[in-house]
Amino acid sequence: MRIEHLAIWVRDLERMRNFYKDFFGATSGNKYVNERKGFSSYFLSFHDGPRLELMHRPDVSEKILKHDVIEESLGLIHFAISVGSKEKVDFLTDKLKRSGIRVLGEPRTTGDGYYESLVLDPEGNKIEITV
Repeated sequence: MRIEHLAIWVRDLERMRNFYKDFFGATSGNKYVNERKGFSSYFLSFHDGPRLELMHRPDVSEKILKHDVIEESLGLIHFAISVGSKEKVDFLTDKLKRSGIRVLGEPRTTGDGYYESLVLDPEGNKIEITV
């Protein structure tokens, strides 16, 4: 078995699609629209691993934020994207920071041996950038 995809509700579908394409090299499928339900989505693919589905529907409520960061809660709280090396973690983290993306955790080796940084996407979802 394997995880096929993860899904995120978003406010701005196009902005989020471009973020993952521009910074993480995602390839976007065609936009799906269900006008009756007011639903639209994109599936994004990466070099390998699960896809990411970005979904929008106007009636989906906002996340609970504290200081512009999604509050800790039960359920999915972050996902990790592997970039292949410590140098790439450092480079991408710096690139995101210079582009105005909020970095919550600078590159470091964690207690469990991961080399990672922690950033927020434009809508406050936490992304670990790992080797």
